[in-house]
Amino acid sequence: MNLIIHDLNKEEWAKISGDYSGWNVVTDNGAMHPCIGCFSCWNRTPGVCAIHDGYENMGSLIHEADEVVVISRYTYGGFSGSVKNVFDRCLGYVLPHFEVAGEETHHRRRYDEDKPFTFIFYGPELSADQKASAERYVRAVCNNIRGHVKNLEFRVNGSGVSDADISGSPADGGDSAGSTRYGLGSSQYRLGRTVILNGSMRNIHGNSAKLGRALAGKLRGRPQIIDLKDHMQDMGSLAGELADASRMILCVPLYVDGLPSQVIRLMEMLESYTGESKQIYVLANMGLYESSQLVNLFSAVRQWCEKCGFEYCGGLGISAGELLGTLMEVIPFGTGATKKAAQGLDVLAEAITAGRAAGDIYAEPYRFPRSLYIWIANTNWNRTARRNGIKPEDMYRRL
Repeated sequence: MNLIIHDLNKEEWAKISGDYSGWNVVTDNGAMHPCIGCFSCWNRTPGVCAIHDGYENMGSLIHEADEVVVISRYTYGGFSGSVKNVFDRCLGYVLPHFEVAGEETHHRRRYDEDKPFTFIFYGPELSADQKASAERYVRAVCNNIRGHVKNLEFRVNGSGVSDADISGSPADGGDSAGSTRYGLGSSQYRLGRTVILNGSMRNIHGNSAKLGRALAGKLRGRPQIIDLKDHMQDMGSLAGELADASRMILCVPLYVDGLPSQVIRLMEMLESYTGESKQIYVLANMGLYESSQLVNLFSAVRQWCEKCGFEYCGGLGISAGELLGTLMEVIPFGTGATKKAAQGLDVLAEAITAGRAAGDIYAEPYRFPRSLYIWIANTNWNRTARRNGIKPEDMYRRL
């Protein structure tokens, strides 16, 4: 049995569905929730997502497939929001434990296999740089979920799929990206404001929220902090309310080598608003050790800015986020392993205050060896599993 993941609407899918007869088909039917970063698929119900909405077994579906085909609208160098959501929800396909593979930190395999993936991107004609960006992204995805790219295709409008292939998620009111104009309307906020958007679905104790608050404390005035998770039922209104912000800082975690699906969905909506141009900064964090693995996330924001006519101002990418997030609560931020992250945050805050670009800054734990980080992380995963009543060996469960 093979698996196809796609974001085509019913009409376009009907044109090609015969080519995938007998395959498992996964597409967002409007009931799919975003990953909330709870890690239950690792340390509570190994291999199975805690959100039971019909998409809780994505990891096992990938495992059961002999081959996986992914069809997605090209979106900022990677997947559309709906396809990205599928990948965000397949976290249980791999294990939480780290190892070094290909000179980078990656998650260990849950299954002893090297899954072949075919990726098909569609939309307008892409430049050579855009195609290279997509190739870099899908190879990074496959490296981290421990598969390989069997084939990569780009289809221009009119060659099998068109620019209207993707219908908007019902959660977005059924409008495709670009079909609705969001005006200032009832916006209650002042022009020229700075907004820190926490794109994580975790609570206020999550690393994205911690870093956002730390940055806010370094900025002049009173930047507004908005938690995306509180606006998931009305993202269209949120897009309108963000229209008059002069500066927006995307405070986001790395999910499957890119932006979380819910952030991509919001960005797709923001392409269509009628507000003023704005400066866009990034404050990203991830659990892997090498901050260079955030390059695709920065690239996605850059491409989004180019499409929207925004000014991309770079930002700060912090690795080993779980470690630094914990240390921020027990030692002064800027000491020990948090030194580089704190220095980067100072540079970012100064750039935002001055209204200039910060460039892309990458920060790893200061004088904290990768081998020690991996050992601590793996030990903590086992300890967390025991607290949840799961034997560490059961975390390796194969479904």
